[in-house]
Amino acid sequence: MKSQPSGLIVCGTDTDVGKTIVSALVVQGLNAIYWKPIQSGITNGGDTIQICKLLQLSKERWIKEAYRFQAPVSPHWAAEKENKLINPANLQLPSVTKPIVIETAGGLLVPLNRQLLQIDQLNSWKLPVLLVSRTGLGTLNHTLLSIEALRKRKIPLLGLILNGPPHQDNLKTLEQIGKVQVIGQLPPLKEVNAKTLAEQWEKQCLGTTFKRLLQK
Repeated sequence: MKSQPSGLIVCGTDTDVGKTIVSALVVQGLNAIYWKPIQSGITNGGDTIQICKLLQLSKERWIKEAYRFQAPVSPHWAAEKENKLINPANLQLPSVTKPIVIETAGGLLVPLNRQLLQIDQLNSWKLPVLLVSRTGLGTLNHTLLSIEALRKRKIPLLGLILNGPPHQDNLKTLEQIGKVQVIGQLPPLKEVNAKTLAEQWEKQCLGTTFKRLLQK
């Protein structure tokens, strides 16, 4: 029987919320394998190429996308524009010997095809979700709705990483109302590279936190 790999899924509450930067942070910190199964929009080569360059990943530390589409739109429509269909049979978890970090294409309720939402695919993977949220205006609604959607389907939520300038109240409100832990906060970085990400990982003691959460 094929064993279930260890790892997590990085999903965002919105578009351009910082999933790729957070994925790079976690891949480096956990010495994990990176996989973005579906890439919509391949400006600058796409997120896989960007993370490989950023972290100088060897070929054993990343997995090729199952689907790559030109248009920077929802995966279901990007596929249709190329007369293709995303088949969940091609999204099976790969067999790996290290923890795997899976970055989704968009948010939880993004359609992968006309019958399948991304959250349904997440449910089939049986891995915990790390939710990436903005720090500023709008994050309370988007984040609390995302938390509700995950819990309704009994998908385990590791916690939140907030991406952006510090906010005086949103962290407290999300933890209190969402009953979830804010694992870390990624501030705006003058330079995003392996060194600055490693500094944030150490500064926020994320290694200890992730080890504890992933062993639950």
